[in-house]
Amino acid sequence: MRKILWLALACLAGSFITAQAQKSDADKVRELESKLMNAYKDRQVEVFGAMLDEDFVSTFEDGSTYSKTGYLSFSVTSSSHVDLVEMPEMKIHPHGNTVIVTGVYHEKGENKGEKYDYHDRFTDVWMKKGGKWLLIASHYAVPRKP
Repeated sequence: MRKILWLALACLAGSFITAQAQKSDADKVRELESKLMNAYKDRQVEVFGAMLDEDFVSTFEDGSTYSKTGYLSFSVTSSSHVDLVEMPEMKIHPHGNTVIVTGVYHEKGENKGEKYDYHDRFTDVWMKKGGKWLLIASHYAVPRKP
């Protein structure tokens, strides 16, 4: 009977440790999302670029796609200035060494002298490679109007 009790406790402890690891991965990716958006807003290209996988791809609202190099170039164009970047809603979905993040994205700024105010839905896919979380794909879509 004692062996069965110890086995049950060991299984529960293993489940708890696994749940904690998933929670810490989710928390880490949540922090990385925030760091990524701040680096984008502040044009910290080195920080921003280091978080993107070499095979990163992003799809924008108009259907255009960008590789890592294209996305970094687009993000630091001198004709635009980002005033606000926020993600008021974000859900984290861990799946082993991959985490999918979905949510609401809001950005305000100025591009070529014109003010803009974007409200999007987004999906980001993060993958743990070599012990480091990297963003491998992003997709932005304009929310459907009610």
